[in-house]
Amino acid sequence: MPTRKSPRKGSLQFWPRKRAKKFLPRANWEAINSDKPLKGFICYKAGMTSVAVKDLTPHSMTKDKKIVVPATILECPPMKILSARFYKEGKVATEVLSEGLDKELKKILKLPKKTKKIEDIKKEEYDDLKIIVYSIVKKTELKKTPDIIEIGLNGTLEDKFKFIKENLGKEISILNFFEKGQLVDLRGLTKGKGFQGPVKRFGITLKSHKSEKGVRRPGSLGPWHPARVTFRAPMAGQLGMFTRVVYNNKILDLGKGEKKIKNIKNYGEINSDYIIVKGSVQGPSKRQLLLTQALRETKKQKKKEYEFIELR
Repeated sequence: MPTRKSPRKGSLQFWPRKRAKKFLPRANWEAINSDKPLKGFICYKAGMTSVAVKDLTPHSMTKDKKIVVPATILECPPMKILSARFYKEGKVATEVLSEGLDKELKKILKLPKKTKKIEDIKKEEYDDLKIIVYSIVKKTELKKTPDIIEIGLNGTLEDKFKFIKENLGKEISILNFFEKGQLVDLRGLTKGKGFQGPVKRFGITLKSHKSEKGVRRPGSLGPWHPARVTFRAPMAGQLGMFTRVVYNNKILDLGKGEKKIKNIKNYGEINSDYIIVKGSVQGPSKRQLLLTQALRETKKQKKKEYEFIELR
């Protein structure tokens, strides 16, 4: 009989397969281009729904027709600037804290009593400028503890400095930085599935029912020599809670919390700003996600146009 061959099971691109250290992952802000000053935003997954839209895509088979597409609702409460970070030669040289911070931050952070003021900073001495922001998540009624992350800014050093001075201590809304029909990326963690076997974790095939020592396991973990199990052998372990990026999601609609969306399963009501993106997004409901401007837009996704009609 010929030798049985099959492609390896489980991509080595995502390795090691272990739980991520934090919920909100970092992003390469230098690679993300944007027309707006803010490159990212913190949002929370509410759940999936069906949306009725009018297809306006050129040369589409359903052009000018009403179609129903799957979509995900994301609640995006306002954010505030926690601090401004000044970089020099790729390292944080100095940091300026904002005034009048929320009480919830004092429970999770040790804030210094004395800090520099942004007016005293000479911006010419630095190369780059980024901001640490936190979400005012209590407006969503999900929880009280805010999520914190560093977000990059667009423009020259002068533009970044001006943006921080204008928005220090103020609430920042997603409606000012993202618009309908735009492509966005979503970074976050997938659903956690705990300790799983190699069949579910790597997709290896089941052995014959007459096999010895188990059916849902690999036939061999390797040769006698070298006398160890290589990291490539599919073995049981953690599955889920992995950092993943979903690229080029089309924004179908966005709005304020006055237009309340009610009775979302495992979530409740939308109380603050929200956006609706086409397709599915990683993670369970209530998962915090980092919404960013699209890193690499594709022609296929960019040319799609939809006119929002209603939620189904």
